[in-house]
This record gives sequence, structure tokens and C-alpha cells, in this order.
Amino acid sequence: MRKRAKRNFEELLCEAVDEGLSSLGESAKQAIYYYLEKGFSINRQQIPYKFEDFAIAIEKFFGAGANFLELLILKQLYEKVGAGFNLKASESVNFLERIAVAKQSIEPERLETKI
Repeated sequence: MRKRAKRNFEELLCEAVDEGLSSLGESAKQAIYYYLEKGFSINRQQIPYKFEDFAIAIEKFFGAGANFLELLILKQLYEKVGAGFNLKASESVNFLERIAVAKQSIEPERLETKI
């Protein structure tokens, strides 16, 4: 059993979001978490369960720049779940779809660890 199988998807997603936001700097990361909590009632631990709301909040906060942050988060997440993340510059990113694909890639492994 690989180490990543011991951790659930929600933990991995929280870490990926945290690392993606950290790329903007610690102060910016804290400001975004504050904005999410005060403006959208989403704290860090709730992000995996309110991911659509998180995506909407990020798009409202960053506008067209949200795509860059979404890519950073996706790259971190795909690395954590052990899946390849290849995206050409000309491709559009469907953030929510790509999160679902990452989750599906880890779910079968989680089931195997319960047997």
C-alpha cells in the first residue's frame, strides 16, 4: 500500500489549495482565507465540501486571473494523488471537472485499503 492511500481526498485537496494559495505569498493566502470565511462562509476545512462555492469565490476575487490559481491548485492536487496533469496552453480548464477526475483517481485505491 502506498503512503498516499492512507490519506483521504479531502485532506489532499486542502493541502493542494493551501500550497496553491501559498504561491501568492503568505499574506495573500491569509487574506484569501479571510475573504472566503467572511464573504462566503467557507473556512479552510470546508473547502472540499463546498468546492463549487470555493470556485465561485475565487473567480469573483480574481476575475480572469482565477484560471492561473486554479491551474496551480490542480497541479498540486494531481501530484498528490499520483495522477499526471498535462494541459496545453490552448486548452481551457474546467476546474470542477478536473477536481472530480482527481477524486476518481484516488477513490478505487481507498476502497482497496478497506478490504
